[in-house]
Amino acid sequence: MFFRFILLVVSSMSFLRSVSSCDENCTDKPVFTPSRLVVRFGDPTFASCSACQHDCINNLYQLESPVGVMTTNGTTISWTVDRLTEWLTSPMCYYTFKKNNYQCCTTLPVTVYQPPDNVSISFVNHTGPMFEGQQYTLQCTVEDVAPVENLTVTFYRGRTVLGQQQSNINDTKKPVTDIFSFNITPSKEDDGAQYWCEAKLELGPDGPQLPPVVTSPNITTTVLYEPHLLKFPHLGPNIVVKAGDPLELSCLSVGNPRPSYTWILPSESTSNSSNITINSATFADKGKYNCIVSNTVGNVVVVFTVVVQGLKLTSTRLPPSTTPTTTTTPTTSTTPTTTTTSTTTTVQNSSTSSLLLHRFIMCFMLLFSSLV
Repeated sequence: MFFRFILLVVSSMSFLRSVSSCDENCTDKPVFTPSRLVVRFGDPTFASCSACQHDCINNLYQLESPVGVMTTNGTTISWTVDRLTEWLTSPMCYYTFKKNNYQCCTTLPVTVYQPPDNVSISFVNHTGPMFEGQQYTLQCTVEDVAPVENLTVTFYRGRTVLGQQQSNINDTKKPVTDIFSFNITPSKEDDGAQYWCEAKLELGPDGPQLPPVVTSPNITTTVLYEPHLLKFPHLGPNIVVKAGDPLELSCLSVGNPRPSYTWILPSESTSNSSNITINSATFADKGKYNCIVSNTVGNVVVVFTVVVQGLKLTSTRLPPSTTPTTTTTPTTSTTPTTTTTSTTTTVQNSSTSSLLLHRFIMCFMLLFSSLV
């Protein structure tokens, strides 16, 4: 009995040596249907092998696999697995010529895959708010995925793709955990943005029509940034306004934390509003207006130089009966007086002439009476 066991072991070893050295380039080699299998770990699977068309007839042919059940029907061998739980399995179909032990064989490629058990995203060595302009590293951790060489990881900000990476591990078919990193430099527009990552197994045309995808939860970021003017004012050398016209100066800004405002006016008084409004400018309003916008991250200083020009002249249309040369201005209110004075002088001159004429007539009549 022991002798028979030894013979069985020796023959099995000889058989394995011969199969491992079989010819996979022979003309009438076995054909698997399908030619490739992609199976999720733990799922059932099936394949059949047509050992040959004519070369293997009256010779030995067989299908070898560490798992599954083989059923032979003529030169066709069926391989069935109720639940595939082997990570490394490659069924081999072959035939052997009796005369010279020459073997012709074909190996069925089998990919056993497992989607990630979990995908998570975090920042490396950082928690809490971020600062605008500084670099941070996103880290996507993919746990227990196989085969990792078929894994593609994509980083997202909202719906925007930031980048894609593939694993550098390609020497194992069993599940592993891999970590992927991506650097970002946030700006103020990223305040409140959501970052996440996606792990996808790209299994090719023989894999599932919808590739297995697992996504991480979102992480919402807070970005701290110094004040930014909402609309930068057009600042020339001076801001010119006419006396009596309105004047409005603004340094409205956004920032995180919310900015505060400090105005230093030409009168050396201060204000804490984002705007300065003067309904009617006067010469006392000219000078430099300094607006300081600040938060805990930084500050912005805006300087306005205001120049107030002379009084604005206005005109009023006179009624048709008014003398055309008369113009209403702040200094022409004496015109009616002037006109009245001229009329009075004319009347006085007329009265003086009449009195002299009357006196002349009276003198002439007296002289004439004395002569008579």
